[in-house]
Amino acid sequence: MDAMPFPAFRFTRWLRWLLLVPAALLAAALGWWYWPRKAESIAMTPVQTAVRTSVGPPPTDGRMRGVSWVGSDSVSSLDLEPLTQAGVTWIAQTPFGWQPGAAVPEVQLHTGSGNRHYWGESDQGLLLTAARAQQRGIRTLLKPHLWLRGEGGTWPGDVKMTSDADWQAWFASYSTFILHYAEVAETGHLDGFCIGTELAQTVSHEAEWRHLIGQIRRVYHGPLTYAANWSGEFEQVKFWDALDFIGVQAYFPLSKIDQPTKATLLAAWQPPLRRLEALHKQYRKPIVFTEVGYKTTPDAAIEPWVWPDRLAVLTPPDEATQAACYAALFETFWPRPWFKGLFVWKWYPGLQPDGPARRHLDFTPQHKPAEQVMAQWFLKGK
Repeated sequence: MDAMPFPAFRFTRWLRWLLLVPAALLAAALGWWYWPRKAESIAMTPVQTAVRTSVGPPPTDGRMRGVSWVGSDSVSSLDLEPLTQAGVTWIAQTPFGWQPGAAVPEVQLHTGSGNRHYWGESDQGLLLTAARAQQRGIRTLLKPHLWLRGEGGTWPGDVKMTSDADWQAWFASYSTFILHYAEVAETGHLDGFCIGTELAQTVSHEAEWRHLIGQIRRVYHGPLTYAANWSGEFEQVKFWDALDFIGVQAYFPLSKIDQPTKATLLAAWQPPLRRLEALHKQYRKPIVFTEVGYKTTPDAAIEPWVWPDRLAVLTPPDEATQAACYAALFETFWPRPWFKGLFVWKWYPGLQPDGPARRHLDFTPQHKPAEQVMAQWFLKGK
């Protein structure tokens, strides 16, 4: 994910609140004078909680029609207009925490503006973006991620401590990190909160996660989810009952060859579909794809989670394969009543049709047939 670290310094609790106060005043000035402040979100049914209104009536089918928003140096109404046209009703915003290594029990929290290019990942940037989105009737899921640096792995799924003491230290550090963003979500009246993303080797620590969920509930009073990886993690999580909906990072491999047909893709979705439906029946929770997307390359369905090689910019993009992947995705899941939406990875604010080739080659559907497929399905049932 395209993010860079902010300057390395720590925030005490009082300093974090000091930063949140002006952001909260800014939010109030933009019109956040009312939000249903009921603790009933915990007692409501999962579907009711997942679609709780705060910016106007939800679509009649209650689905999250989302994109993963890329934070940059600013946000304007013009940046959000294409979302409205495409039927988008949610954005996911992704601030980062930094971990020095996969086995290092320390999550570094950086909440200031730092590098202006990543202002959109700062506390003030998150809140202002959510406020501007709210003005257009678009809700926000706050979805913090971890970025690993140094030795021992580059993916959050690599996070694994080597002793019980280190696990305790890691959960303590991660709790400080995630509770800060729960406070941000509560301050900004954001519409959903993701408590973790692809931390596959941590979910066996069920007691620690349940304790953390209880702490988050005391801070943030909206719906909660966890974003589990497609590669079996979503079936290993045992605390889905404590959350409001099941989140899946849905990069399931669907083909072994380039340029598969839509029929091939539809057939390939059937085994994951059965597994997901079984999980829904087990926990009686709606399922949301907290991330799903495809590159604009012939091999988009082989390993959907892999970023395109830098040399791929020398070859023409394959918009037809990307569009076929989108069509198979929506045709498979949108008719299922237990499926409550998805967040397309990813959306670059202000990206133009003649923008950088490397941007158009990667996961965005913007200005491509895939965007038309997405809009066609998003606009149904609104």
